[in-house]
Amino acid sequence: MLGLLRPLLAACLYLLLPGGQGWSPGYSNGFHYQDISNGNGKGEIYFNGVRLHVESPQLSVSATRGSSVTLPCHFHYEPELSTPRRTRVKWSWLPANTISGPVPPEAFTRETEVMVAMGNRHRSYGGFRGRVRLRRSAPGDMSLVINELQLNDTGRYRCEVIDGLEDESVTVELELRGAVFPYYSQKGRYHFNFFGAQQACQDQEATLATFEQLFSAWEDGLDWCNAGWLADGTVQYPITAPRDGCGGMDLAPGLRSYGQRHRLLYRYDAFCFSASVKGTVYFLKHQIKLNFTEAVQACASDGSQIAKVGQMYAAWRLMGLDRCDAGWLSDGSVRYPITKARANCGPPEPGVRSFGFPPLYREFGVYCYR
Repeated sequence: MLGLLRPLLAACLYLLLPGGQGWSPGYSNGFHYQDISNGNGKGEIYFNGVRLHVESPQLSVSATRGSSVTLPCHFHYEPELSTPRRTRVKWSWLPANTISGPVPPEAFTRETEVMVAMGNRHRSYGGFRGRVRLRRSAPGDMSLVINELQLNDTGRYRCEVIDGLEDESVTVELELRGAVFPYYSQKGRYHFNFFGAQQACQDQEATLATFEQLFSAWEDGLDWCNAGWLADGTVQYPITAPRDGCGGMDLAPGLRSYGQRHRLLYRYDAFCFSASVKGTVYFLKHQIKLNFTEAVQACASDGSQIAKVGQMYAAWRLMGLDRCDAGWLSDGSVRYPITKARANCGPPEPGVRSFGFPPLYREFGVYCYR
């Protein structure tokens, strides 16, 4: 109903103002409005010149999984008001897996409500319920605090301040610090459709990577010549050293893209993203090497569980896990993490080394998670 009244009220204000100059249809950044409560007692409304500003000192914020993060948002009036006005604040969210570039205005219709507040009353929604609050450290501070940050919380958040018939907003990007890693099936290369890739990443304590996450990993040196699904349904792969079979020698380094692919019919690998873990990944000291079944049992006997691939990558990337011993992981792969490259520990650059999926009767060490 409010949306239907806005054009009518705006037209009325236009007629009431001297010279009919009170409303400009092309004006979109900030607003001037009529304060109907400021009438002169004769049914006439006059222009009070107040303007609302909504701003954020940080348009991008990064944090680690499981931590608390604050998305800054502040509003004020020009000129400053002598008495407070009753405002309503709404935080909404556009998940990272739906963002593939600049967001047009119509995309906001796909936003999910996070929190709505007016005065001391507030309500949070969905998976954010009980995890979010407004900071309110000073007048006009409507910054959103998110606790127990989850992998799927990444995306574009919008802080909207509503005052009467008008509103202003600002957006803040939330990113998680973590590691991107290519992942393929035990059956070999190119066995995942989009939904299989999603599940494969989730099974390894990760999510499908976004374009921004893969691009950042490429900037850090990730080079992988197998195409994989991303969270937005595109299929891409990162190349730092152009070569035949990987887009050719004539293409500059960068992300090679197949664009959108049918999510059921096409099959590729996956690029997963893992953020920090609350527990500890460690190499279990054992007198003898173990087959896969023995490795699972050994971690359980030590009061832990066999580590997942995403947990190893997060521990390597964010916690500096470095161990030159190959060990079983929960998916049946054998890997080891190196932060300081050295002789007899693989290539000359840091990374998680992989032996792929050897037969389960082969004997190695094991990485556990507690």
